Amino acid sequence: MIMIRAIVRPEKSNEVMKALMDAGFPAVTKMEVFGRGKQRGLKVGEVTYDELPKDLLLMVVKEEDKDFVIRSILESARSGERGAFGDGKIFVSPVDEMYTISSGNMEKSGKPAKEAAIETAKETV
Repeated sequence: MIMIRAIVRPEKSNEVMKALMDAGFPAVTKMEVFGRGKQRGLKVGEVTYDELPKDLLLMVVKEEDKDFVIRSILESARSGERGAFGDGKIFVSPVDEMYTISSGNMEKSGKPAKEAAIETAKETV
């Protein structure tokens, strides 16, 4: 399993969420965040805004879906055809284990929850 964290412009987040939903990836966590990138914020006249609003979208997908999901985010989050400074970043990292709180089921990377649960039960015996 792979965790994808996408930091996008707030005005683009609904478009990204819709693209992911339409592509079959409805499970997304969205948070409002503030920060700045390499350009160190935005300067308007004498005023510098160094904490710009962004949305952080978090999702966990199967390894084989990673490239498709990243491409979907890139296409829907980009400003215009070529993009612009401040469009955001995508971070990708592995997820070793995942737990469903309501059932307590654990899912290991690349293994269905049932198989992982059986393996975990064997390890504890």
